[in-house]
Amino acid sequence: MKRLDGKVAFITGVARGQGRSHAVRLAEEGAAIIGMDICAQIPSVFYPMATEEDLAETVRLVEKVGGRIVTTLGDVRERADIQRAYDAGIAEFGHVDAVVANAGIMPVLDKGSEPQAWHDAVDTMLTGVWHTLEVTVPGMIERGEGGSIAITSSAAGLRSIGLSTFPGQAGYSAAKHGVVGLMRLYSKQLAKHFIRVNTIHPTGVNTPMVANAEYGAFVNANPEVANDDAYKNPMPVELIEAVDISNALVFLASDEARYITGVTLPVDAGYNNR
Repeated sequence: MKRLDGKVAFITGVARGQGRSHAVRLAEEGAAIIGMDICAQIPSVFYPMATEEDLAETVRLVEKVGGRIVTTLGDVRERADIQRAYDAGIAEFGHVDAVVANAGIMPVLDKGSEPQAWHDAVDTMLTGVWHTLEVTVPGMIERGEGGSIAITSSAAGLRSIGLSTFPGQAGYSAAKHGVVGLMRLYSKQLAKHFIRVNTIHPTGVNTPMVANAEYGAFVNANPEVANDDAYKNPMPVELIEAVDISNALVFLASDEARYITGVTLPVDAGYNNR
């Protein structure tokens, strides 16, 4: 018996990075996966974003571990896209037990200095989370079996972290703090339905959002960033792995966490305990 047997998880930003890891790890524990990803470039984002080939690789990896998955292309900034992904998943699997609102961007360099970057950050990581909740929650309530909602925030959602006050950086910080407010609201309102809502707060994670040539060139040109204690973890690890977040999400989605709600859960090598 696996920890998530019979459960269905809806995951945004599933094509690579943390989202792919979450899909594979939850599938390993028995969950069926409904996934969506934009698989297109947002102009304010300085690094290459996920592609349709990346999404196909996620499908391959989930199926390799014996999981079932249905995916669609979609932008969390558009509620209709989330609804389409959700409907496709319901048609295939019938219900949703766990929601992982994971889709994120980091428009903090280059065109991140332009006002549009603020809107892209907030629309993706705050409004997109709200869209995801509004699409998925009614069916969870109607089913009457409870469930788990986990929202990906950041260590930057609990304390001040940032390279600048660029619009994209400001939008990132605002969104990552903002989803904590959403979590607290929804966790209280949904508790009577046994639907648990939590945020998860990673430190830097070894994914293409951070581990990319463009960011590496920026750090090399600005060594004070790498040397700044504000960006260092108390535990001697520069970046954690995506699976470290996924393991926490498996726990939150499982019945082992059935009474855990309204929590800001750090997976941050001690970053927020300094």
